[in-house]
Amino acid sequence: MKKTTSILCIVFVVVLLLSLPISAATSYYTYTYSISGTALRSPHAYTPETEVDMDYMGLTNIDTLAGFYPNKTQKELEDLMKAKIGFVDLEVDENNNVYMVDKDNNRVIILDPYYKVKNVIHTFDNANGNSDTFKSPEGIFVSDTKIVNGVSVSGKIYVCDTGNARILVFDMDGNFVKEIGKPKSELLDASSDYMPVAVAVDRYDRLYVVNSNSNGGIEVITEDGEFTGYIGAQKSSLTLWERIWRRFQTEEQKLNNSKETAPPFNNITLAGDFVYVTIVLEDTSAVSNAIQTKSKSGDFAPVRMLNAAGSELMRRNGFYPPSGEVDFFGAINSEDAKYVGPSKIVDVAVGPEDTWSIIDQQRSKVFTYDFDGNLLFAFGDKGELLGNIEKAEAVVYQGNDMLLLDGDPDAASFTVYERTEYGDVLMRAIENQNNRRYDMAINDWQEVIKRNSNFDAAYIGIGNAYYRINEYDKAVEQYKNAYDVTNYSTTYTELRQQWISNYLWTIPVIVFVLCFALSKFMKYTKRVNKEVSTTTGKRTYVQELLFVFHLIVHPFDGFWDLKHEKRGSVRAGSTILAVAILVFYYQSVGAGYVSNPQGNYLSFFEALTSLCVPLALFMIANWCLTTLFDGEGNFKDIYIACTYSLMPLILTIVPATLASNFVVESELKTVSLITGIGFVWLGILLFFGMMVTHDYSIGKNVVITISTIVGMICIMFIAILFTTLLGKLVSFVTNIVTELRYRM
Repeated sequence: MKKTTSILCIVFVVVLLLSLPISAATSYYTYTYSISGTALRSPHAYTPETEVDMDYMGLTNIDTLAGFYPNKTQKELEDLMKAKIGFVDLEVDENNNVYMVDKDNNRVIILDPYYKVKNVIHTFDNANGNSDTFKSPEGIFVSDTKIVNGVSVSGKIYVCDTGNARILVFDMDGNFVKEIGKPKSELLDASSDYMPVAVAVDRYDRLYVVNSNSNGGIEVITEDGEFTGYIGAQKSSLTLWERIWRRFQTEEQKLNNSKETAPPFNNITLAGDFVYVTIVLEDTSAVSNAIQTKSKSGDFAPVRMLNAAGSELMRRNGFYPPSGEVDFFGAINSEDAKYVGPSKIVDVAVGPEDTWSIIDQQRSKVFTYDFDGNLLFAFGDKGELLGNIEKAEAVVYQGNDMLLLDGDPDAASFTVYERTEYGDVLMRAIENQNNRRYDMAINDWQEVIKRNSNFDAAYIGIGNAYYRINEYDKAVEQYKNAYDVTNYSTTYTELRQQWISNYLWTIPVIVFVLCFALSKFMKYTKRVNKEVSTTTGKRTYVQELLFVFHLIVHPFDGFWDLKHEKRGSVRAGSTILAVAILVFYYQSVGAGYVSNPQGNYLSFFEALTSLCVPLALFMIANWCLTTLFDGEGNFKDIYIACTYSLMPLILTIVPATLASNFVVESELKTVSLITGIGFVWLGILLFFGMMVTHDYSIGKNVVITISTIVGMICIMFIAILFTTLLGKLVSFVTNIVTELRYRM
């Protein structure tokens, strides 16, 4: 009985393990990034299906190998099978055949769609009829079949024969067609070595060549080898100070400065009329800064999209520029903490529906983006399990599958990743959106959200679909879910125009009413202040409050009357301070979506301290200094002058916060300008208020103001030091008491 029970338990465990979802057994995480840079787990878009090594290809079978090397002896074939493999590039043609460049063994291996060896190009007869070979080839490109004058013309195989400084062209059967050597032009440095490492060919037979010895950009040459120009040159990352310092350097020092000239590109791929290129910048600070500031510029981007003229056209509408890893210290996996710095991008591949993928060789990860630059998913890791890549060298698409080449000599393989059901739904949503089937796209994006509620690009996709069918109110709600301020602003502009067209008559009425009410109120305050100035006796609370409207526009007279004519009071100043605190709190909770997309806000206590603490520091520091330097104002005078000076913040922050609910991204600077005017106005009033209160000259008041700021810093330092020491003292006493109680 016990034996039967044990067998049943074992069977149950085995069945349970086999029934686990594939995500539980995958050797890596798939994730995206939130707007705050937090890595969010995602369902797998691709899972590893097969690792294709030399044995799988059939290249460890001596009989198969002999068919491709008829002139080699059995001993030479055995040595070849044992030789170190140096795969450096991978390509797939229109018929799903796979092409691999083996740099160490000077050959190109061609596999059929099922990854079995089909041909090996290692020797060929050149244009002179002599037997020729490769020397350290590095790049490969296969062109598609095209129609020329009504005739179908087969594609060609282009191989960068780097060691021989040339590009070799073969037909689809591996027969030599032509050799394209180093192009000749006055624009090229004739003394430098020509080292083509990657090539792409467009439908007009123009070659885009990556020369690792050139920093001028991508070299564009004709099929006859004629140089036509450079495109896409990277900018130098020299700072202004470095540019000035360079004028005083010797020629040798200039040559030793790696930042002086832009580094060359390292890889290239073609997508219709667009060219995608990758680069590894030696100065990573420019890339890091672009990611941290969420820059939309492509000046120092590790991957760029160019047109035939060399113009940079890549869209960077995601939360972060498409540069690979956002979290430089590991993102979702603590094992990645050793990989400090931005991603090392070494290849790019264009996938279905204008999506494109880049690989981070340092982390062996794949990052896939849509055409707008939104991160769709990232996956990969180093390790020994299926799906792990030790040294990601190249990436290509084979239909819906993704092939990732492992450049590690010990691996000598590539891994085939199969698109999952989640990936199918995701691509179908993008396809429907690209083909303007918006109703279907909305349904697909909703299916994506069911599987991954943290996927912001899905909300953006739904928003885009609603926008295309003019349902702007639904679109803005989706953009809000994704924190997409740019698309929200575009859509809200349409909504605002609709509202204006429907309620156009109300706008002049509202403006007239506001102007009329403001005019009446200002006339009333002016009349009250004028009456008070000609009377004596105790001022009422209302009169003391209304005096602030005279003071903020007449600071010299206002502060003089505030102190000597007793036009203000502590109670009125405290009221203004209380209102200012409420205004600070309202600014936090009442700001519009564009100015506060993530909905962050201050608590009332935080709003109180953010205003009262700096104000108290200023008053205390100013009182301490002016007491020593013949200031005529006491602390009460300083308090009243400072609190009355807060009025500009109330007058500017309230309308700016209200306006932030009706503006778009391009108008946000105007709202910030209004708030900035309030703070500048406050600073001016504080300066002249202290000058009049203490009866200082302008020069002396400048010195005292600067000293006050220094005094504020000193007080903060002493307060922090005191609280730190007090905390340590309390902790020390607590530990002693705890120890005594434990011992007793």
